[in-house]
Amino acid sequence: MKRILALVVAANLGCAGSLFAADLGAIPSVQQSLMTVPAAEMPAKAAELIKTAKVRDRGTVTVDVVTAAAALNPACLPTVVGSIAKSVPDMASIAAGTAAELQPKQAADIARVATTIAPSKAGKIVTAVCRAVPQDYKKIALAAAQAAPSASKEILQALETAIPGLKTSIQPALAGPGDNPPSVPAVLDSIRPAVGSSLEGLAADSPRMPGGAPVVGSAPMSQTRGPLLAPPFVPISGTSTNVNPATSGNVPRGGRNYASP
Repeated sequence: MKRILALVVAANLGCAGSLFAADLGAIPSVQQSLMTVPAAEMPAKAAELIKTAKVRDRGTVTVDVVTAAAALNPACLPTVVGSIAKSVPDMASIAAGTAAELQPKQAADIARVATTIAPSKAGKIVTAVCRAVPQDYKKIALAAAQAAPSASKEILQALETAIPGLKTSIQPALAGPGDNPPSVPAVLDSIRPAVGSSLEGLAADSPRMPGGAPVVGSAPMSQTRGPLLAPPFVPISGTSTNVNPATSGNVPRGGRNYASP
């Protein structure tokens, strides 16, 4: 249904769509719709495609629209997410999470824009973006806290949800008096991820393996010190006997020559 809707919208745009008619055969319909408008109008068009979709289909359409926008103009993703958050606030977290996964380097900016426009969705936005880019959870949470200072508790709860390894560090702050909301920057400064936590529990400055993958938890000794080399065990042959010092004689310098008769 969402594909049919996108095609109908593209057809109603008139001559602008005809300019791309020869080249649109293999391009998804949502991307076709976004290509029929100037770059400056893409964010508004993206939000329109989602808003006009059926409520039950909006999650899927949001993912499709953000993915298509990223393919056309990755730099515009924060603006696209902001436009979606303004028109359809319930889709702000899905849009932000999808955009952050496609463009991890823009994760903090995406979280900031989405939270600024839809502060009531701050918790869900932080959860979605941190799950997409867990290694940047501090930047993401700080950006969201700056955009929505009154949502500090929701932001910290979102970090707990997205990154279970941070729970022991965040819980004491959340357990404080209700009339004194915790400071997100202060809590982030005090966070020390628990040993053995999952990838989502690692901070941005955690040890990295070749290729950029974080080292999860405490590595086995074989990974930190290397294997210990030792010769294979060879059992002693024959039957063990006691040696009588009185009858054993003197051992010549250099040892006995057992090869001699």
